[in-house]
Formats: sequence, structure tokens, C-alpha cells
Amino acid sequence: MPDRGFTPTQLAARAAYLLRGNDLGTMTSAAPRLYPHMWSWDAAFVAIGLAPLSVERAVVELDTLLSAQWRNGMIPHIVFANGVDGYFPGPARWGCRDLAANAPLGMQTSGITQPPVHAIAVQRILDHSRRHGRTTRAIAEEFLDRRWPDLVRWHRWLAHARDTSENGRITLFHGWESGMDNSPRWDTAYANVIAGAVPAYTREDLAHVTDAAQRPTNREYDRYLWLLEEMKTARYEDTELSATMSFAVEDVFVSAVFSMACEILAIIGEDHSKPHSDVRELHYWAERFRKGVISTTDQRSGAARDYDLRGGTWIATDTIAIFAPLISGGLDREAERALLRTFEGPKFCGHPDLRYAVPPSTSPVSKDFRPFEYWRGPIWPVMTWLFSWVFARRGWAERAHLLRSEGLRQASDGSFAEYYEPFTGNPLGSMQQSWTAAAVLDWLG
Repeated sequence: MPDRGFTPTQLAARAAYLLRGNDLGTMTSAAPRLYPHMWSWDAAFVAIGLAPLSVERAVVELDTLLSAQWRNGMIPHIVFANGVDGYFPGPARWGCRDLAANAPLGMQTSGITQPPVHAIAVQRILDHSRRHGRTTRAIAEEFLDRRWPDLVRWHRWLAHARDTSENGRITLFHGWESGMDNSPRWDTAYANVIAGAVPAYTREDLAHVTDAAQRPTNREYDRYLWLLEEMKTARYEDTELSATMSFAVEDVFVSAVFSMACEILAIIGEDHSKPHSDVRELHYWAERFRKGVISTTDQRSGAARDYDLRGGTWIATDTIAIFAPLISGGLDREAERALLRTFEGPKFCGHPDLRYAVPPSTSPVSKDFRPFEYWRGPIWPVMTWLFSWVFARRGWAERAHLLRSEGLRQASDGSFAEYYEPFTGNPLGSMQQSWTAAAVLDWLG
């Protein structure tokens, strides 16, 4: 439990107050200043945090996100709040409404996607609804009935449109789709992106996080925005993106999350008498992508790798992504034990200089480690939550409890930061981050 700062009761109250403050009515901003809109995987984690407070409000969060689903099944990574400025690139820069035939009517979105963690949120909503009366349970079940086809359609799009090599791994066409924007995982693939003339732009993030060392560089941003221009040229069509994008990487972490999400959704479908054909497909995808993840791993260490489709090379890094098989399962016992030893050992959670025994985004012993810079070293509470939840699901109760306890100690300062410096524990990036508060609420719920 927290060893400084706010007590658990105080911390839960502050987290709930934060989510109320970031509530825009039918969506929750990811953070009030830096991220004033709805992000896809943020929204799923926010729903997880809202569920113990109000199942009804958690349902509204996912309903809003799914209302912005594209006609091809994609859930976009940003849903823009009407009348809210202060974020770049905004809807005009994406141009989805004018260019993309599959973009939704009536809502402005980005043209890429994010990790498919939403099935976890659906499960948490159903879990919490059972602790309440008949009316709350009915709301959760009505939501599931109404949105089941959309959730399956989302998974089907990922399984078909984004498994371009049909080998059980999700292909990304932008590092932003991983959620780990500037991770060392993408250095090689980005180095091969030759940016053309990028239309002029002003970065909004540096107006809110004034220490530029915490954020991606301007050169990196040029590449990010060039990829966006390539997508616009392809009019966001799946087949065109696959054929023409300069950046195309099979993401082992997203693939592992997808495998797990398919399994969770299949179990929900079995419990709630959904169509057998849907449940069969979901189980099939879960197994196919589990095998896809395992096929990337080192036989002895169990560490997973991404694959650069354009360069035709494996990407081996000392980042949190090597633990993808712990999420999907499927490793043999010895390799899994070896991977857990790495997770808990001095390269990650057991590094002697860490303030808290939780996983840094990049290993402190890696040449790519930078303790202040976004996904190149800092600790992200939402990743601590994800691994603690996965470990509990897999029956590793002691490991799950340790991550929860250490995660709460880190969060007890009450800043609810986007990420934290690994050695000092100082908050970094955006403060008052919704998904950090949501993780705390679920831990304390």
C-alpha cells in the first residue's frame, strides 16, 4: 500500500474527482491540457476505472468510442471532442472526413488505430454490474447485446486487414498505433522513412510539457507527419496502406493483447449466449495470434520480437514489449520461467536503482534507455496495471499483488502523471492523466 503521500481512501477520492473533472459529458479527455480528446485505449482503461464508480457512466464511455467506429470495423485512435482545440494533429490535418470512405459520419476522428484492450473493459463492466441490482445488470447486458456485433467487427478487422502476412501478427503502419510512440522498437523502421515535404506545423505538446527532453524530437515528428501524408494519399484504404506505407511493422505486443482480447470476448460470448460462429472465430483468432507471438520468441529466454516488413528484419530490443508472451500465454514452461526471471530481475523490475519495483518502458541496462523520454525509459502506471491484471488472470496472485502494491506506492503522490522517472519516482509528462487515475481506482476498487 502507499508508503507516503495520500492514504488509499484519499487517493481513491482524488482519482474519482479527477475523472469527474475530465468528463466532457459523453467522453473523458485523456488529460485536460495535453490530450483534450478521447483516445481509444485510454477510453478502455477509463471505462475500467469508471466501472466501480458507475457502471452506467462506463457504458457511456465505450458507447461514445464505438459510435466513432469506421465502417470497415476499425476503432480510430482519437475521437475529437467538438469545439475543443489545443491538440496537434487535429481533425483538419488528418482529413479523414474528406478522404476516407470508411470514416464515420458526424464524428471527427484520426485515421489510425490503437491496441485492442477494449474487451478487458467490457469484462470489468460486466463484473461490476453483477455486484449491483437488477437495473445496473440490465444496463450492462443491454450494452453488450447492442454492441456485440461492433466488438466482433472490430476484432475481425484486426484479424483480416492487419494480419497482412497471415501469420498471426498485427501490422502497424505508424508507431502511434502501438501506443508506444517513440519506443526504441521503432528506431530502425523510422530510420528508413524518408520524409518528403511536410506541411508546416506547430507542436502543441511542447506548450504543455516544456522540457523537450521528455518528448519525441522534431525530426521524429517530421517522420510521424510524413507517414500521415502517405496515409492521406492512400485515402486510408486498407489495401493501399499495406502496399504503399513506408512504415510497416508486425507489433508483437499488440498481437499479444489482441490474442488475449479475443479469448476474453469469446468467454463473454459463451457466458451470454452470443452466436456460436462469433465465439468460434474469436477462439480461432486467439489461438492464431498466440502462435504468432510465440513464433517470434527466443527459445531460451522467451523474449519476443517485432518484425520490420519493409526492412525484412527482426527487431530485438530491451523494452517492455519482450514480455508479450506473458500476456498471450503459449510459451513452454522453461521459457516462460526464464521470461519471468527477466521481468523480475535486474534488467527490469528488479533493477537496484528503481524507486519502485514496476516495469520501465525500456530496460535501464539498455543502450537506448533514457529515463525522462516518453517510452524510452519512464514507467507508465497503465502498463503496471495491465501486467498486474494479466498476472492475476493467469493465477500468479503474488506477482499481481506486488505490482499492484508498488503501483499504488508510486501513485500515492496524487499527481496521476502520464509517466514517472524510474529512479527518483518524479512525475513526468502530462499531469492529471485519466488512465492513471483509472488504474488506481481499479486497484483500490
